[in-house]
Amino acid sequence: MADEGTKSIVVFAALQLANEQRSAYGLRYNDFTRYRKHCSNRTHRLRSTLKITHGKGRDFKKLPPLTTDIIKDGHLQLLLVEAERAWAHSQDLTAQALKPSADAHTSTLRHSATGRFRRAVHWATQLLSHCQALHALGRLSTAHLLQATVYTLVLNGRFLRARDDFEDALGQLGVARGLLDVLAERAGTSREQALYVLFADEVGPEIRYCAHEMGRERAYDVDGIVSEVSAKWREELVQGCAALVEQLEQEGGGEEGRKRLAELNWEGNPVPVRNPELVDVLLKVQEAEARLEGDKKGEKKETRSKKGVAAYDAILLALSDAEEVARKLVEAQQLSGSTSSGAGGPGGRDIQFVHAYIVYQLLSRRIQRDVLLITVLLSTPKTAPNRTIKTTAEKRPKAKLEQVDGRLHPAVVKLLDAVLQSLDQMRTLSIVDDSPDLASAVEARISFTKARRCLFLARCYAPVKRYAEALTLIQHANIHIRELVSVMGLSASDPIATGNPVYFPLTTNDLKDLEASLAADSTRFKREWFAHNGGAVDPESEHAKKHEKPLFFNIALNYVELDMDRLLMRAGKQPVQAEQPQPQRQVTVEKEKKPVAKAKVEEVRALTPEPPAPSRGGLSSLLGGWWGKS
Repeated sequence: MADEGTKSIVVFAALQLANEQRSAYGLRYNDFTRYRKHCSNRTHRLRSTLKITHGKGRDFKKLPPLTTDIIKDGHLQLLLVEAERAWAHSQDLTAQALKPSADAHTSTLRHSATGRFRRAVHWATQLLSHCQALHALGRLSTAHLLQATVYTLVLNGRFLRARDDFEDALGQLGVARGLLDVLAERAGTSREQALYVLFADEVGPEIRYCAHEMGRERAYDVDGIVSEVSAKWREELVQGCAALVEQLEQEGGGEEGRKRLAELNWEGNPVPVRNPELVDVLLKVQEAEARLEGDKKGEKKETRSKKGVAAYDAILLALSDAEEVARKLVEAQQLSGSTSSGAGGPGGRDIQFVHAYIVYQLLSRRIQRDVLLITVLLSTPKTAPNRTIKTTAEKRPKAKLEQVDGRLHPAVVKLLDAVLQSLDQMRTLSIVDDSPDLASAVEARISFTKARRCLFLARCYAPVKRYAEALTLIQHANIHIRELVSVMGLSASDPIATGNPVYFPLTTNDLKDLEASLAADSTRFKREWFAHNGGAVDPESEHAKKHEKPLFFNIALNYVELDMDRLLMRAGKQPVQAEQPQPQRQVTVEKEKKPVAKAKVEEVRALTPEPPAPSRGGLSSLLGGWWGKS
């Protein structure tokens, strides 16, 4: 009997089911035609599953009465879908009546819309009666009964508002909003709480409209109107409402209380999450962050960085899903033209603010992962070379650079490009632009990353002997350093360094280390450049600066030994020997230095003594005669 009792319990969440169907089948964009067709198909499938069809062909088969003994959750779903189908049809007819092309049929369309709306209220009332009967037998929970009650009250209140019966509509909607607040306070999970808040946000503008049409002075104070109306009409519209609230407190959340979403804060104020879909994806983000923190505490420092890079993949995946859901909600809000849900929260934070907050978290985690990956890459190749050259590092500073892999610096530059892209996207967010200190902190990180990128890019040019480009990049890095110093002086606080998590720490020691690296690399590049080609910018001028010997000396002086003394004597650049007579003629020649050098050479050549006797003869005499000719 106990097993039969547990099997007979019906689980039916009316608001959750209605929200899922509406969001998935067109109602997010106010496409009532699509939603009505979906409800029609869903109705046929449920009837076939429950075997309560009216027969085939023209023979109509009357259905047996639906009693509490045979009722299942499928029967309750069928009644809900029938109500949704009729309500969507009425909204579709109302939208058609507002079109200019339907002026001739406006009254007919509105009459049909009212009939379909009345039919939706009938199905909802029948659903509520079955839920009350099941709750009386203990087969339906109090929370699910209150959900069906709220659904019926909202549908009935909207029908009364459409008929301009604002007083009764205000009573129905006010009681429904009060019950939603009670359900949100006692919700077992964050998803259920967001669901109740979502429906409360949809009812709020309708309450304000009814109060305005009734001529209330404080029609904008929705909470005040709800507290007044709910206390007046709650017991009349909901049978045993006080007892149901007490039973709801006794039931509690049970084990589902563990699925609570931690409170999200931005600048000391909570971030409202008012959609069940967002709660689901943010719970995954929360679980991934908790797993990452647990891995950091349990691992050693040597292996923490390497495993931490892979651990960020789960967080980035969950945040990407959250950003996609938030973006779809923003697009749906813009296309439907509805008001911002939750605009009355702290700071007027709506779904657009939540989307910007999620994007900021996604970019911060992405930057944190890239910075960690850069640290891992830079620490890996330095372990082995430092041990081998530790004793000779001061004598041979170039030996350390030879151990660095040529693929390291380009990989670091690529990661720094990714960090810059994330920082630029972060700077354009509205929540960053609205905070001056945070905007200054992001700009400081941009300048620091640019300077660091120039440093590693210069190290990529140095191995290929392009020192001019490397030194130019060093100069650009120094410019970014000056920008960084000026930006850091504008703000007194650093929200990134004091936030949670600290995804990009930046201290004065980091700045000093970067400046020292730039100065050391600049000096080293200049020395290597001078040793390479003397500091020449154009590689072709390197050959021009070499002192090449003329062609004659390349051929003759390498193979023939010349008598330089005789050549100088013939050219007149060496004094004549002492035994040679006629010094007076030499004086006259010295006085007559007015003619050109050629005449002087010829006259000196004429005074040259005759060669010795032809006893020397042979080839030497012939060469001597040849040398004597001009």
